[in-house]
Amino acid sequence: MAHTHHPSHHAHEHSHAPQDFSAAFAIGASLNLGLVIAQVVYGLRSNSLALISDGVHNFSDVLGLLLAWGGSWLATRRPTATRTYGYRRASILAALGNASLLLVATGGLLLEAAQRLVNAPPEVASGTVLWVALAGIVINTATALLFLRGRERDLNIRGAFIHMAGDAAVSAGVVVVALLIGQTGLFWLDPLASIAIGVVILWSSWGLLRDGLNLALDAVPAGVDPAAVAAYLASLDGVTEVHDLHIWGMSTTETALTAHLVRPGSQLDDVFLAMAAQELEHRFGIQHATIQIETGEGECRLAPANVV
Repeated sequence: MAHTHHPSHHAHEHSHAPQDFSAAFAIGASLNLGLVIAQVVYGLRSNSLALISDGVHNFSDVLGLLLAWGGSWLATRRPTATRTYGYRRASILAALGNASLLLVATGGLLLEAAQRLVNAPPEVASGTVLWVALAGIVINTATALLFLRGRERDLNIRGAFIHMAGDAAVSAGVVVVALLIGQTGLFWLDPLASIAIGVVILWSSWGLLRDGLNLALDAVPAGVDPAAVAAYLASLDGVTEVHDLHIWGMSTTETALTAHLVRPGSQLDDVFLAMAAQELEHRFGIQHATIQIETGEGECRLAPANVV
């Protein structure tokens, strides 16, 4: 008998749509741009390369915030005839760009710190550095808090949060160094602290880069167990086989699935499909499920595990 396919079923749930962080991005970018100007101006006045380099680092974060903002905005645009998933993947590209920018900026700071350890660092007006760095802690912490509630569900927002939290840590390190230099006159403490902070930022941003690359390559999103998903689908009433199962991230917040289910002797059953889609979202956070039903009367060419 000929191989037959019943119509597929698509389930869309919009309760997990990306949250709007436009105000957070606007406030964060504006505050940090003002901080950059202050750091560069007072860095030049106090002869502090540390403050200037921190300003350059913060400027890269302003660009990162703008990049993440653009990605979040594009992800909310409606699908078109040629872009059937809309621009959701823009949030993944923004997260990748954010992580890459953070790694490059931190690498520049580490290089500058290494050069300062080799060469005798100049005398620094530690008092000026201290007050500007304290302002940096306040601004960067406040900006990070704007993205606190969205960092667990959205990789793009997590990238912005890591940027700002990392900057607050950098500013805190600058405060400590300024205090120690003011008390001891040991100017080599500045590049040493910069290296330690840079290593911490690299460690935290590496996970962001890894997750972004995985999503860009259509890997199963973190937090979704593909074996558990396959086991659930195989346990459904009448299902004897599950194959051609694919799970990937449509964006940094939405997960999609396609699968073929073999149900011998089955007929079109909208209730079965709706229930399966609802449970996939409830159990695994998969909002966009496409399920194809097969009777098993013929061999599906996509059944082998090595066939995509």
